[in-house]
Amino acid sequence: MPKALCIGELLIDFVSTTPDVTLAEAPGFVKAPGGAPANVAVGLAKLGMDAGFIGKVGADAFGDFLRETLQQNGVDTDYLIAGEGSRTTLAFVATRSDGMKDITFYRHPGADIQLSRDEINTDYVQSAELFHYGSVSLSHSPSREATLHAIQSAKAVGAMLSYDPNLRLMLWDNAKDAKHVVKISEEEWEFVTGDAGLEQGIDRILGLGVKLLVVTLGERGCYYTNGITDGFVDGFIVDVVDTLGAGDAFVAAMLIQLIQHVDLLSLKKVQLDAIMRYANAAGALATQKVGVIPALPTHSEIESFL
Repeated sequence: MPKALCIGELLIDFVSTTPDVTLAEAPGFVKAPGGAPANVAVGLAKLGMDAGFIGKVGADAFGDFLRETLQQNGVDTDYLIAGEGSRTTLAFVATRSDGMKDITFYRHPGADIQLSRDEINTDYVQSAELFHYGSVSLSHSPSREATLHAIQSAKAVGAMLSYDPNLRLMLWDNAKDAKHVVKISEEEWEFVTGDAGLEQGIDRILGLGVKLLVVTLGERGCYYTNGITDGFVDGFIVDVVDTLGAGDAFVAAMLIQLIQHVDLLSLKKVQLDAIMRYANAAGALATQKVGVIPALPTHSEIESFL
């Protein structure tokens, strides 16, 4: 059984071959496996952790390609379901040098949101020490109920829960429903907390029971707090090729370090600074290649970079 599980979307990204143009202006696109939770699962596997993925793809050529990609990267796919009733979700992505993205999803509905509660194997979920999820699978039923059931099952046995909002408002019928709160990117902060300032929203999130809050700040690094210890950790300046997978690489690298500690509230500043520096390095390395999964670094690559 995998030590870490990720649940959510697994899809095909069609990434523009030319940066800093709109989707309409892009002369072509490159096919790449995508979906933030799946990327994190691969990131964890490449860093040496036994990882599995729970989700749904279509019973089509794209779904087969995605399953093979996860398997080739060491991710367990026993509970990656191939659904007959819908097709694998597609996303067209126009990348920008400032790290922002222009994304259009073809998901009406896509297979990723067809995962149902009865397709969740509770024993499989409860075998994991770490359970990571995002917001995309919470945007519609039945994947919302499936994801919440899996979260509750993992929480019941004391697994470490990790949540990345990965906000994609165009996928939600109602923006208010998306305010589910935990790694948050700077551009997601105001939406999730209702406050533009960093300090104003911290108490609100920690008051929900979050043990460690991390806000990624792009090339400026990240901010973290567990309510006792906090700090900013500078990022690394690199020549960027593609920013698409930087956040997922950061999450995977951070989680593989955090899972080694039983009590997140007992971590000292020097420990948290080192963990976040390691994660920042992973994020920086992930910008050095085109595509997410090929760019996700190994432990030796991170250590060499540092």
